[in-house]
Order: sequence, then C-alpha cells, then structure tokens
Amino acid sequence: MNWMKKKWLFIFKFVLTFSVVTTIGGIIFLVFLCQEQKNMSSLSNYKEQRDFLETIEKYRLLIEENIRDSDSLLALQKPKHFFSNFSSVPVTSTIENFTYKTARFDIRKSDVIVFLHIQKTCGSTFGWHLVRDLDLEKPCQCREEYKICKCYRPNSYTRFWLLSRNSLGWKCGIHADWTEMTNCVDLAMNRAEGKVRKRRYFYVTVLRDPVTRFISEYKHVLRGATWKDSRHWCGGRTATEEELPSCFSGENWLNVTLEEFMKCPSNMAINRQTRMLADLSLIGCYNKSAMSEKERDLIMLQSAKTNLESMSYFGLCEYQKFSQYLFERTFDLYFLISFEQYNTTRGENFTRETTEENLQKIRKLNYLDVELYNYAKNLFMSRFKKQMDIDREEE
Repeated sequence: MNWMKKKWLFIFKFVLTFSVVTTIGGIIFLVFLCQEQKNMSSLSNYKEQRDFLETIEKYRLLIEENIRDSDSLLALQKPKHFFSNFSSVPVTSTIENFTYKTARFDIRKSDVIVFLHIQKTCGSTFGWHLVRDLDLEKPCQCREEYKICKCYRPNSYTRFWLLSRNSLGWKCGIHADWTEMTNCVDLAMNRAEGKVRKRRYFYVTVLRDPVTRFISEYKHVLRGATWKDSRHWCGGRTATEEELPSCFSGENWLNVTLEEFMKCPSNMAINRQTRMLADLSLIGCYNKSAMSEKERDLIMLQSAKTNLESMSYFGLCEYQKFSQYLFERTFDLYFLISFEQYNTTRGENFTRETTEENLQKIRKLNYLDVELYNYAKNLFMSRFKKQMDIDREEE
C-alpha cells in the first residue's frame, strides 16, 4: 500500500509541476505574441513584410526618373552649374536644442515631438493622426469644439509630449517655420507646463511634390485663405512690409488667376518648403539686400537639406504607408488605423486640368523646392530601406 501511495503521489506531483510550467510558459508566450502582434499591426495592411520590401525598387526607378526630369527643368531656369558647389557653402546651426535622429524618443521623460507644419503638404491629416490615432497608454484628451487635444505623458497630467497645432495650438505662430520654431519651443513649452525644464526636441514634418503643393495652396488662397497672421519672425523681429509686401489689397486674394498668383515676387507660396526648413538667419532673414539672390538661394537650399537630414523624422504626402511605417519604427509609437493614400485631391485634379506650359512655369518658379524634394525622396527611401533591413534581421 505504501508503494501505491508513493506511486500516485509521484504522478500527482509530476502532473502538478507540468501544469504549472505549461501555464507559466503559456503566459510568457501570450505576452510575447501580443507584443509581436502590436509591433506588426502597422504591417498587417501591407500584406507581408517581404512583399512590401519588394516594392521599393519600383519606387526607386520612379524617383530616379523624376530627378532626371527635374534636373532638365532646373537647367532651363538657372545656370548649368548653379547647384554644383553646395559643399563650399558654409552652413552651420547654432540651435542647441535641436535633437538629431539618432536619439531614442522616451514619452515618459523629457522628450517632445515638435511638428513643423508646412501648408498644403497633407500636414493637417498627419497632425490629426498624431493626436487621435496613436495606441497610447494615456490617449490624448480631445475637445472637438476647440479642435485641440491635450497630449499628456503617461505618468503626468501637467507635462506634454507633443507640440503641434492640434495639441497645444499655434504656440510659435501660425505655420511657424524652422527659424521661428527652434527659437520658440523652450519658451512655448515652459508656458504650457508652467515650469522651466530641460527637454529634448524631436522635430518632424511632412513634404509634398512641389507642383501639386503649389497648386493646392493656390486653390486654398482662391477660396479665401491668406495666413496673414503668420509672424515671419527672424532675427528677433517680424518681417517688415517693405521686406514682404502684400500681393493683394483688402482682406483676401479671392478670384486671383493662376498667372497672377505666380507673378507676385513676394508670394510666400513660392519655394515655401525650402524657406520653411532653412535657417533664415544665415541669409539675413527677409532682408534681401544682405547678399545676392544666387547666394541666398544656395545657402537657403543647403540649410534646408541639412536641417531635413537632421530631423528625427519626415514623411512624404505621396507615400502614406511608407511614412506611417517609418514614424512607428522611429518613435516606437504605433497607430491604431492605417494611413490612407488618397487617389485624388483638389490640387491633383487642378494639376490635370492645367496646361503643360503652366506646369513648366510652376516647376521653374519653385526650382528650390524641386531640388529639395528630389533630395528628400532619396533620403526618405534610404531611411526606409535601412529600417526594413533592420526588421528583416530581427525576424
């Protein structure tokens, strides 16, 4: 009998031990599986990761073709070797609070994502994604009537991790550019939180094809938009009326023709993306007498490229899925919904209706943005490919 009791006791202990080990192992596996599903959720709509990777080369070929076309257009507008001596242009930044892309974002500590919103680049859509659609431990608290969402850190109700139009409003001015933003963020965040703190800033932006963007802004102005309250702050002051004369009289520029829109030399829509990403203090701000037009253009374009490359993240309006993927991998923050690539917009519809002659004129007029966007596309695809390679190695 003692032998039988020992036998059954041994069997009971074995079954109990096996059950405990299996249960613990199952819990660990489920935790791991949930984490993996979260990490891969943004790719569920891309089919499979390897299939997604195979599409890169197709886009690379399209980009190279676009660059060749753009180069031929630039040659019509500027001297043959206009863009050949960038390396000789001294471009430096004195902004100490500019955080490079190699730093890792931590939403619980002192890190802040700063969204530099350029007009008509799909920025409004991206801005709403940031405050409404991220899978956060503490989601942003939105008040629809004010179109503002308070994005607090998971461990605080007084500190914010996002500075954007949709989170804290235009704290640095309406559509503040790089020059305004980098000189304003500390003061803006100190006022928002009511306390002086040391923070790290992660700048993000979205770019768009220059021709489509320019036409989209024209259509927006045609409907009454002016952005007349923009500060254009540089060198400790706002730009004067003499430096930036208005293109129209009255409250707005309603019923302006495309030809009139292109002819105004002080139209801020022209090469807007380059100007908004450049450090304008390097060219004497809006004082055009400080140097020649060629010097201004060279320095401004190179500065915009330098600042763009140093940004933690930038997306492209024409590549919504790719942009979402890069943001999620850069910040380890994941969206609950997939970005949509709209087939047509007002700007794209109008582009199709515009004569080829006018499209050529727009490309020539925005030659700095054309050059910047070609550079941005190559840099974007390089970052995308690098991140995909990292993900494949971690499989």
